[in-house]
Amino acid sequence: MHNAFNIAEPEGFAMADSRFQSVHLEGQPRRELFRQARAQLNACCGMRTIAGDLRELSADDIGSAATRALPPPNPDAVYGLKDGETVHRLGVGVNSVGRLPDNVVCLKDDHVSRRHCAIIVHSDGRCELHDIASKNGTLLNGKRLQGPTPMAPGDQITLCGKQLELVEEL
Repeated sequence: MHNAFNIAEPEGFAMADSRFQSVHLEGQPRRELFRQARAQLNACCGMRTIAGDLRELSADDIGSAATRALPPPNPDAVYGLKDGETVHRLGVGVNSVGRLPDNVVCLKDDHVSRRHCAIIVHSDGRCELHDIASKNGTLLNGKRLQGPTPMAPGDQITLCGKQLELVEEL
C-alpha cells in the first residue's frame, strides 16, 4: 500500500503506539470513529516519518520539501506547542495531544478528550494536524478540521476553548 507521500508500507502495517489503542472508549460508534481516525493518521505518517519517530533516520534519509502554499518546511526545525507560558517540545513522528498523562502534550482540562488530536512532524519538517475523533472537535486558526490539515509556525489550535500555538524553537 502507498500513502500520500508515495512511500511503500509493509503489508499489514499498523500503528503499534499504545497511545492509539481504542480500549479506553465506551460504545462501538465512538470506538469505530477513533479507529478510522487512527487509520488515517497512520496512513499519513509514511515509513520515513515513523522511522524518524523511532530515531532511525540518517541525514541522507531526509528528503527535499514539497512545494505548497505554506512556507517551505525546514528539516532542521524543532517545533513546540505553546500552552500559555509552557512550550511542549514536539518530535519527529506522531505527537498526541489530550488529557491523559501519556500524551506528548498533556492538557489538564476536563473538556479536552483523552486523545483529542495529534500533530505529525514529518522527517522533512512538514507538520499536519489530525483530530482523533474527539467529542468536541479541533479548530485550526478558527476553522473546524475536516481532515488532516497542514500547519505552519504561528498557527492557532483550539481544543474546547483551550488555545495552543505551533512554534518553531530556535
